[in-house]
Amino acid sequence: MRTKIALLVSVFLMLLGLIWISSGVQAAPTELLVAYPSPTPQPNGQIIYIVKANENCETISLIYGVSVDYLRNTNQLNATCDLREGQKIQLGVGGPSFASPTPGPSPIPTVAQPTSTPGVGGNAEVCVLVYNDVNGDGLRQATEVAVSGAAISLTSLNGAYSQTLTTVINPDKTVYQGMCFTNVPMGKYNVSAAAPEGYNPTINLTSSADVTAGDIAFINYGAQVKTVPAADIPQNKPSSLLGIIGVVFLLAGIGMGMYVWSLLRRK
Repeated sequence: MRTKIALLVSVFLMLLGLIWISSGVQAAPTELLVAYPSPTPQPNGQIIYIVKANENCETISLIYGVSVDYLRNTNQLNATCDLREGQKIQLGVGGPSFASPTPGPSPIPTVAQPTSTPGVGGNAEVCVLVYNDVNGDGLRQATEVAVSGAAISLTSLNGAYSQTLTTVINPDKTVYQGMCFTNVPMGKYNVSAAAPEGYNPTINLTSSADVTAGDIAFINYGAQVKTVPAADIPQNKPSSLLGIIGVVFLLAGIGMGMYVWSLLRRK
């Protein structure tokens, strides 16, 4: 009779251990995937975004590369940049020309070649725009706005001209959000950019430009926000404890089973 009871107890302990181990595995937290919405520009070019619950100026600035000052000044917000759920705010205004991807295979990101606008006499201008390439395809969409804090450089091949600027978001720029090098002598130049802190480049940030007097060259560079682990994810500490307890029960069940087996052998 004692042997049967011991056998039943060992089986029960092993089953209980397996249940605890299984519950510990299921309790492990899963990785959260964060989807960033892409606002659609209005017919007048304004890029409007609808504030979601628990969002603030800092989180929107990080995702879309628009400075907090720009959000505050453009949308006439208070000093603390308070937002409410459902509020419509302007992220920027679409530029003069944007590439729209056509249906088909995913494009291979390439360095944006400068496009020139003919002018009359004098020196040239070279305008560089570093934008938040949200989808990382290397092609600027109407919803992908300029980012600040990127260092852009323009250097002539003969070394006679070299200048560096830092991109800023200027609320007064209602059409073009890029930075322009003015009074550039005609010639061949290397154009480069360094992605701002918190961004990774999505295309090669170096290209060449051959400008003539009176031309205006436009160059776009894409940079994407670095992947940041979702904050404030509760860590499920009891899951590891459940696994340990399950192993203990399992070992106890195995030990009890061996004890019963030894009793049976003696008989």
